[in-house]
Amino acid sequence: MPLSPLRLRLLVSSLLAVSFLGALDNTVVSTAIATVAGQLGALEQMAWIVVGYTLASTVLLPVLGKLGDRIGPRAVFLASVAVFVLTSVACGFAGGFVWLIVARVIQGMSSAGLQLMSQTIIAEVTTPRQRPKYLAIIGAAFPVAILVGPVLGGVITDYWGWPWVFWINAPVGILALALAIVAVPHIEPGRSGRFDIGGAVALTIGLVALVLGATWVGDRSQTVATVCAFAVALAALVVFFVVESRVAEPLVPLGHFRDRTVAAGTVISAIVGVGLFSITSYLPTYFQMAYRTSATVSGLVPIATVFGMLVSNLATGWLVSRTGHYRLYPLIGTALGAAGLGAMALLPAGAPLWAPVVAMAVVGLGTGAFMSLIVAVVQSAVPRAETGTITASVNLVRQVGATVATALVGGIIGASIVALLPAGLDPATLTPAIVRAQSVAEQQQVALVYQSVFVPIFVALAATYLVGVVASILLPNSRLSDEPGPLRAAPTETIPAA
Repeated sequence: MPLSPLRLRLLVSSLLAVSFLGALDNTVVSTAIATVAGQLGALEQMAWIVVGYTLASTVLLPVLGKLGDRIGPRAVFLASVAVFVLTSVACGFAGGFVWLIVARVIQGMSSAGLQLMSQTIIAEVTTPRQRPKYLAIIGAAFPVAILVGPVLGGVITDYWGWPWVFWINAPVGILALALAIVAVPHIEPGRSGRFDIGGAVALTIGLVALVLGATWVGDRSQTVATVCAFAVALAALVVFFVVESRVAEPLVPLGHFRDRTVAAGTVISAIVGVGLFSITSYLPTYFQMAYRTSATVSGLVPIATVFGMLVSNLATGWLVSRTGHYRLYPLIGTALGAAGLGAMALLPAGAPLWAPVVAMAVVGLGTGAFMSLIVAVVQSAVPRAETGTITASVNLVRQVGATVATALVGGIIGASIVALLPAGLDPATLTPAIVRAQSVAEQQQVALVYQSVFVPIFVALAATYLVGVVASILLPNSRLSDEPGPLRAAPTETIPAA
């Protein structure tokens, strides 16, 4: 569905605004969590402000992807924006913690449709070769949100009050919705037939149980619950794969993963979540303890990582759209990610801070080289009628990988620190300020403990990127097509990827 240059620019602006709104919400709210939970009298349950949102957005991805193919991505996109704005207002008016969590869960469900349908709509109105450039622009919303979100959330909480952390979404969301109503074209649905309710129920149960189990894995008091959650997840996912292999219109078309581009691309997409997102939130603590920096200085490392990701994401999207060749970029990107994390593992104790800053910037540069690009590559390998479904599958693997790997890494760090800390230091109350109050010898001892804990994690994550190198080699060495492909209404035809 070709659009005029003006209409396309308007559309991209609309999708970028909505994607930024969804990405910014999580990073802004993260700064205010303790304040929100404390004022609502539920500090012990404050993690659910994030967990409920993330869980809901994860499990709804495949459902919304299939729904977009069934009724058209425009309807799903506009409904998602409207619900997101309404639930943002509801969160700000929350008079109790239960109200807030219910509103956050519904808000998370709607947020799944923001980024997902943005990527799907771009795929519908561009050729495979044009797609990387525009997906990179929309994908830039995430790293920018990471950079500005925490600061913005802190300023809003301190000066306006925590309800405005949620209410700020309303005016921005209403403007984005009005722009989207004008800019997003009507796109014919590509599928008909019965919705895969059995697959949706089994996958939802499996993912909820998996994420909950991963979240509880580091809590010794939840050992029984963790084992039960993983058992339920395994059983539900087995049922899901059985159902998907038998229904006529599966929620996730497993047959597509026999295609080399789809299979390799999905593995590469998972690297973003497993290899980078899983460690990013723990880096500031690592540098405050192992390098004995202030909280402000420790924030330079994630900033360098995200900035590298932003630059290479935009650059590779532009380059691929110019030439059509894409295989080199995930290959170089995964190799850079492995090299950067390998360097982190090899850095000696007492190394100058600029060394890990450069190493993690390299990881960011490598990850950004394929972060948005691989979505465009996988989209080009399936029938246009299943664009929403395959886009959801790629995002689902990335998000589940990030959630599970983050929980596992956190559990490993927590258990290892408890086992290795010197006698006399309580791991439950240990803070960077307490460490800096100790003698120089004890500070060095704590630094060595943190380094010994994080080194094998860096090695494991570097190995994850090496898996991505292998997957990148397996990608077909071809060019993205300049042809728009068949209409959505022709569900049996495919878009050429070469």
